[in-house]
Amino acid sequence: KILVCNVAKKLIDDMSLYRSWHLARTEQDAITTEFEWVMLRFNEAFERFCLQLGSTVGLGSLSYQELIILNVIRMQDRPKPVTIIARLLNRDDIPNIQYSLRKLAGLELIVKEKEPQGKNFNYAMTDVGRQKLNLYAELRGRLLTDQTSSIDKVDEKLQQTARLISMLTGIYDEAGRISATYSSDLADD
Repeated sequence: KILVCNVAKKLIDDMSLYRSWHLARTEQDAITTEFEWVMLRFNEAFERFCLQLGSTVGLGSLSYQELIILNVIRMQDRPKPVTIIARLLNRDDIPNIQYSLRKLAGLELIVKEKEPQGKNFNYAMTDVGRQKLNLYAELRGRLLTDQTSSIDKVDEKLQQTARLISMLTGIYDEAGRISATYSSDLADD
Protein backbone atom coordinates (compact mmCIF):
# COMPACT_ATOMS: atom_id res chain seq x y z
CA LYS A 1 0.00 0.00 0.00
CA ILE A 2 2.79 2.39 0.90
CA LEU A 3 4.61 1.59 -2.36
CA VAL A 4 1.49 2.33 -4.42
CA CYS A 5 1.00 5.65 -2.59
CA ASN A 6 4.64 6.59 -3.15
CA VAL A 7 4.39 5.76 -6.86
CA ALA A 8 1.22 7.86 -7.21
CA LYS A 9 2.85 10.74 -5.33
CA LYS A 10 5.92 10.53 -7.56
CA LEU A 11 3.69 10.64 -10.65
CA ILE A 12 1.85 13.68 -9.33
CA ASP A 13 5.14 15.36 -8.39
CA ASP A 14 6.56 14.80 -11.90
CA MET A 15 4.30 17.10 -13.90
CA SER A 16 6.37 16.52 -17.02
CA LEU A 17 4.59 13.16 -17.37
CA TYR A 18 1.29 15.01 -17.84
CA ARG A 19 2.43 17.66 -20.31
CA SER A 20 1.30 15.71 -23.37
CA TRP A 21 -2.13 14.88 -21.99
CA HIS A 22 -5.04 17.02 -23.17
CA LEU A 23 -6.63 16.97 -19.70
CA ALA A 24 -3.50 18.20 -17.93
CA ARG A 25 -2.37 21.45 -19.47
CA THR A 26 -1.52 23.04 -16.11
CA GLU A 27 -0.31 21.68 -12.79
CA GLN A 28 -3.82 22.14 -11.34
CA ASP A 29 -5.26 20.27 -14.36
CA ALA A 30 -2.78 17.44 -13.78
CA ILE A 31 -3.61 17.12 -10.10
CA THR A 32 -7.35 17.27 -10.81
CA THR A 33 -7.00 14.69 -13.58
CA GLU A 34 -5.04 12.34 -11.33
CA PHE A 35 -7.77 12.68 -8.70
CA GLU A 36 -10.45 11.90 -11.30
CA TRP A 37 -8.61 8.80 -12.49
CA VAL A 38 -8.09 7.62 -8.92
CA MET A 39 -11.86 8.06 -8.38
CA LEU A 40 -12.62 6.09 -11.55
CA ARG A 41 -10.34 3.24 -10.48
CA PHE A 42 -11.78 3.34 -6.95
CA ASN A 43 -15.31 3.18 -8.33
CA GLU A 44 -14.45 0.11 -10.42
CA ALA A 45 -12.85 -1.62 -7.41
CA PHE A 46 -15.82 -0.67 -5.21
CA GLU A 47 -18.28 -2.01 -7.78
CA ARG A 48 -16.41 -5.34 -8.07
CA PHE A 49 -16.27 -5.61 -4.27
CA CYS A 50 -20.02 -4.93 -3.88
CA LEU A 51 -20.93 -7.41 -6.61
CA GLN A 52 -18.71 -10.11 -5.12
CA LEU A 53 -20.23 -9.59 -1.67
CA GLY A 54 -23.69 -9.67 -3.19
CA SER A 55 -22.92 -12.89 -5.01
CA THR A 56 -21.51 -14.47 -1.86
CA VAL A 57 -24.69 -13.76 0.14
CA GLY A 58 -27.08 -14.94 -2.58
CA LEU A 59 -27.69 -11.69 -4.45
CA GLY A 60 -25.64 -12.62 -7.50
CA SER A 61 -28.49 -11.91 -9.93
CA LEU A 62 -28.42 -8.20 -9.03
CA SER A 63 -26.55 -5.54 -10.93
CA TYR A 64 -24.34 -3.10 -9.06
CA GLN A 65 -27.02 -0.38 -9.25
CA GLU A 66 -29.71 -2.76 -7.96
CA LEU A 67 -27.52 -3.79 -5.06
CA ILE A 68 -26.86 -0.17 -4.15
CA ILE A 69 -30.58 0.67 -4.37
CA LEU A 70 -31.35 -2.29 -2.11
CA ASN A 71 -28.85 -1.01 0.49
CA VAL A 72 -30.36 2.50 0.29
CA ILE A 73 -33.83 1.12 0.94
CA ARG A 74 -32.46 -0.71 3.98
CA MET A 75 -30.80 2.49 5.25
CA GLN A 76 -32.32 3.45 8.64
CA ASP A 77 -34.88 0.64 8.19
CA ARG A 78 -37.49 3.07 6.86
CA PRO A 79 -39.49 2.72 3.64
CA LYS A 80 -38.54 5.25 0.97
CA PRO A 81 -40.19 6.70 -2.13
CA VAL A 82 -38.36 6.55 -5.45
CA THR A 83 -37.63 10.30 -5.32
CA ILE A 84 -35.72 9.95 -2.04
CA ILE A 85 -33.83 6.92 -3.35
CA ALA A 86 -32.83 8.95 -6.42
CA ARG A 87 -31.80 11.94 -4.30
CA LEU A 88 -29.70 9.84 -1.92
CA LEU A 89 -27.86 8.36 -4.91
CA ASN A 90 -27.57 11.71 -6.74
CA ARG A 91 -29.39 10.21 -9.71
CA ASP A 92 -32.00 11.72 -11.97
CA ASP A 93 -32.90 8.65 -14.04
CA ILE A 94 -36.17 7.80 -12.24
CA PRO A 95 -37.37 5.34 -14.95
CA ASN A 96 -34.18 3.26 -14.56
CA ILE A 97 -34.53 3.28 -10.78
CA GLN A 98 -38.18 2.20 -11.10
CA TYR A 99 -37.11 -0.68 -13.35
CA SER A 100 -34.64 -1.79 -10.68
CA LEU A 101 -37.32 -1.47 -7.99
CA ARG A 102 -39.67 -3.72 -9.99
CA LYS A 103 -36.92 -6.32 -10.29
CA LEU A 104 -36.13 -6.16 -6.56
CA ALA A 105 -39.84 -6.52 -5.76
CA GLY A 106 -40.12 -9.45 -8.18
CA LEU A 107 -37.28 -11.16 -6.32
CA GLU A 108 -39.22 -10.52 -3.09
CA LEU A 109 -36.36 -8.50 -1.59
CA ILE A 110 -38.54 -5.40 -1.23
CA VAL A 111 -42.25 -4.58 -1.25
CA LYS A 112 -44.07 -1.61 -2.72
CA GLU A 113 -46.39 -0.01 -0.16
CA LYS A 114 -48.95 2.70 -0.77
CA GLU A 115 -48.80 5.61 1.68
CA PRO A 116 -51.86 5.63 3.95
CA GLN A 117 -52.75 9.22 3.05
CA GLY A 118 -52.26 9.67 -0.67
CA LYS A 119 -51.25 8.13 -3.93
CA ASN A 120 -47.49 7.86 -3.42
CA PHE A 121 -45.64 4.61 -2.91
CA ASN A 122 -42.73 3.68 -0.68
CA TYR A 123 -40.39 0.73 -0.94
CA ALA A 124 -39.60 -1.35 2.13
CA MET A 125 -37.46 -4.39 2.88
CA THR A 126 -38.90 -7.85 3.13
CA ASP A 127 -37.62 -10.30 5.72
CA VAL A 128 -35.70 -12.10 2.96
CA GLY A 129 -34.10 -8.84 1.80
CA ARG A 130 -33.23 -7.84 5.34
CA GLN A 131 -31.66 -11.25 6.02
CA LYS A 132 -29.52 -11.07 2.85
CA LEU A 133 -28.33 -7.54 3.69
CA ASN A 134 -27.53 -8.58 7.26
CA LEU A 135 -25.18 -11.21 5.81
CA TYR A 136 -23.82 -8.63 3.37
CA ALA A 137 -23.06 -6.19 6.21
CA GLU A 138 -21.45 -8.90 8.34
CA LEU A 139 -19.19 -10.06 5.52
CA ARG A 140 -18.35 -6.46 4.58
CA GLY A 141 -17.27 -5.81 8.16
CA ARG A 142 -15.00 -8.84 8.23
CA LEU A 143 -13.42 -8.27 4.83
CA LEU A 144 -13.23 -4.50 4.61
CA THR A 145 -13.68 -2.68 7.89
CA ASP A 146 -11.37 -5.01 9.79
CA GLN A 147 -8.63 -4.42 7.16
CA THR A 148 -8.99 -0.64 7.06
CA SER A 149 -8.74 -0.39 10.84
CA SER A 150 -4.98 -0.94 10.51
CA ILE A 151 -4.58 2.37 8.63
CA ASP A 152 -3.34 5.13 10.92
CA LYS A 153 -6.19 7.54 11.81
CA VAL A 154 -8.44 5.87 9.22
CA ASP A 155 -11.69 7.23 10.66
CA GLU A 156 -10.42 10.81 10.54
CA LYS A 157 -9.05 10.33 7.02
CA LEU A 158 -12.29 8.80 5.78
CA GLN A 159 -14.36 11.62 7.29
CA GLN A 160 -12.15 14.29 5.71
CA THR A 161 -12.17 12.51 2.36
CA ALA A 162 -15.95 12.09 2.47
CA ARG A 163 -16.39 15.83 3.14
CA LEU A 164 -14.00 16.73 0.31
CA ILE A 165 -15.69 14.40 -2.17
CA SER A 166 -19.10 15.70 -1.12
CA MET A 167 -17.99 19.29 -1.81
CA LEU A 168 -16.46 18.26 -5.13
CA THR A 169 -19.70 16.49 -6.07
CA GLY A 170 -21.47 19.83 -5.76
CA ILE A 171 -18.81 21.56 -7.84
CA TYR A 172 -18.98 18.90 -10.58
CA ASP A 173 -22.80 19.07 -10.58
CA GLU A 174 -22.66 22.87 -10.90
CA ALA A 175 -20.02 22.70 -13.64
CA GLY A 176 -22.23 20.21 -15.48
CA ARG A 177 -25.24 22.55 -15.22
CA ILE A 178 -23.17 25.49 -16.46
CA SER A 179 -21.71 23.47 -19.35
CA ALA A 180 -25.27 22.69 -20.48
CA THR A 181 -25.71 26.42 -21.21
CA TYR A 182 -22.78 26.46 -23.61
CA SER A 183 -23.55 26.29 -27.27
CA SER A 184 -22.75 23.10 -29.14
CA ASP A 185 -21.09 25.44 -31.67
CA LEU A 186 -17.98 25.15 -29.48
CA ALA A 187 -17.44 21.68 -30.93
CA ASP A 188 -17.23 23.21 -34.41
CA ASP A 189 -14.38 25.60 -33.49
